[in-house]
Amino acid sequence: MFLGLDLGTSGLRALLVSDAGVPIASESEGYDVSHPRAGWSEQDPAHWVKALDAAVARLRALHPGEMAAVRGIGVSGHMHGAVLLDAQGAVIRPCILWNDTRSHAEARGLDAAPGVRDLSGNIVFPGFTAPKLLWVAKHEPEAFARVAKVLLPATFLNHHLTGDFFADMSDSAGTSWLDTGARGWSDDLLAAGGMRADQMPRLVEGSEVGGTLRPALASAWGMSSQVIVVGGAGDNAAAACGVGAMRDGQGFVSLGTSGVLLTGRDGYAPLPASAVHTFCHAVPGQWYQMGVILAATDSLNWLSRVTGTRPADLARELGAQISGPQSLRFLPYLSGERTPHNDSKIRGAFLNLGVEHDRKAMTQAVMEGVSFALRDCAEAIGQTGAQLGGLLAIGGGAASDFWVETIATVLGLPLDLPEAGDFGAALGAARLAMVGAGEGTVDQVMTRPAVARTIAPRAELVAAYQDAYEAYRASYPAIKTLG
Repeated sequence: MFLGLDLGTSGLRALLVSDAGVPIASESEGYDVSHPRAGWSEQDPAHWVKALDAAVARLRALHPGEMAAVRGIGVSGHMHGAVLLDAQGAVIRPCILWNDTRSHAEARGLDAAPGVRDLSGNIVFPGFTAPKLLWVAKHEPEAFARVAKVLLPATFLNHHLTGDFFADMSDSAGTSWLDTGARGWSDDLLAAGGMRADQMPRLVEGSEVGGTLRPALASAWGMSSQVIVVGGAGDNAAAACGVGAMRDGQGFVSLGTSGVLLTGRDGYAPLPASAVHTFCHAVPGQWYQMGVILAATDSLNWLSRVTGTRPADLARELGAQISGPQSLRFLPYLSGERTPHNDSKIRGAFLNLGVEHDRKAMTQAVMEGVSFALRDCAEAIGQTGAQLGGLLAIGGGAASDFWVETIATVLGLPLDLPEAGDFGAALGAARLAMVGAGEGTVDQVMTRPAVARTIAPRAELVAAYQDAYEAYRASYPAIKTLG
């Protein structure tokens, strides 16, 4: 048996997987995000440990035999967070999360520093880790002076599990301290961010053994003291492992809180100016590229709160098939935007709103706006030379055929819907543990799920959606001048 842990923004999931790669059982435990000021987003890492203990305790109570048979653990985590530890290993301050925008000025300065984009392969976004530490150095100097280690959220769990400090490269690529092509910490990037190599964890591949489970935890969880813990992965790389998106031509569209268009890459082909993320994959010799929008289902959730109607009910009002775009336009920049704009200050809008528009029209506009934003991501990824194809549609928003058909038509690409089952970041983390334990090769373990059905673009509507997309693209520079 293998255990995959997915440390999400709103909760932790623990998934038991058999040595055949079949999910057996899972348990989840939630926690809150703190927003002490506008644009700030923090969590206490102690809440992650409490959630882990609760989820694993339930798994052990319900499946003691399977838990006793666990041979390996992999951790997936939300990326870019900054967990600061002092010399005694104590947490100095709450973790600054991926969606925290306080360090926008520091990110802008670091991004302009000579060689930073070239070495890291990416724009320095405000959500990345390095600018967060520059912010702490400026605004909380006493805390900064105590920093002995900086850990990403998944790395913090690795440390809790093993007592060792090790991080995988897919997660570390989102710090702006990693030479993403060479797959190693860069002394030049660390110096640009005011950090030292000794403050960084040891680097391993996501499928490489980083340590073994601490005896106290092994005893409490009813496991062997020989359980391995692999490097693990950042959440999107882990999700890619869960659906077999490892190489060129293998990818997915994820409609979660944020929206992601991701493709595996067989080589390193960064293009920072496009605002495409170019990161190490969680397995040796592979990379991946993705465009990220900050509010996908979060846009629908916002409309749900405003209208007092559940997201599923909003989606249900639209039916299953599209009939063409409407004039009402939604710009999904509720929390700023990453790809392709790298703009933390821009905010969303409805355009062309009239008295004839109702809740249903607003829901359609939200889904179309998110779809157009994903087209922006596809255009940016295409500039790197990647060929998009073989895309799966995953995430909560993929339950809406209307939304998936809109995206397929806007992208001009068919989207495969996987058979109902358990896959994603927790499964990807467990698969990394399987490879680390010698259960199979990457190609044998990181397989694609069976496809239930494919939603094709509506050929007769492609031109109309192309025109609507062009109007959408023209909206960003126009509203930016109004802020």
